Amino acid sequence: MRLEAITWERLTEAVADRLLETPPAAGGPWLRVAFDGAPAARPDRSAAALAQALRVRGRSVLVVGAGGFLRPASLRYEYGREDPDTYYSGWFDTGAIWREVLGPLDPGGTGRVLPDLRDPATDRATRSQRRELAPGGVLVVHGPLLLGHWFPFDLTVHLRLSPGALRRRTEPDERWTLPAYERYETEVDPAATADVVVRADDPRHPAWSGLAPA
Repeated sequence: MRLEAITWERLTEAVADRLLETPPAAGGPWLRVAFDGAPAARPDRSAAALAQALRVRGRSVLVVGAGGFLRPASLRYEYGREDPDTYYSGWFDTGAIWREVLGPLDPGGTGRVLPDLRDPATDRATRSQRRELAPGGVLVVHGPLLLGHWFPFDLTVHLRLSPGALRRRTEPDERWTLPAYERYETEVDPAATADVVVRADDPRHPAWSGLAPA
């Protein structure tokens, strides 16, 4: 894959401009975008930057983090607190993301999205109120391991880290998750699956695959 140097600002502007030209693939009045990447790649920052750029362009935006949709600790820690296989396939409640986040934005949906389900710190339900996304609005979902679930995103951006960069930039107490990302590379191949790939080994000098012609 050929990658070209770009700044984060130019990348954000390019993605925002493309979304203004993109009709929703599902036929409804909303767009759904994903920033996929390990926490070390900071997909939350990229999602927030895109949201700001879209708001400047007059679009309504809702940002949702996959970290708000963890399964209960009793399920996540069934095989121990540091089991990478469980982290890969059992930590995130993909069914709830389908039902509570993406489903309301299907054609004929209510547009009322649940922004989170469970507080990862307390392991209790957040009891958050649903947020209504106006027609023409954009949902931006960020988090790890988002690809490979057939989520109906209109645009996916994968923030890629080499194995060395991922290890260096992952907090020591989180490095037990690294085998899960190795498995993700093998089973999902996110660089081949995503619409846009951003190499983020050096956060000061990203490079990207560019956007396919509209």
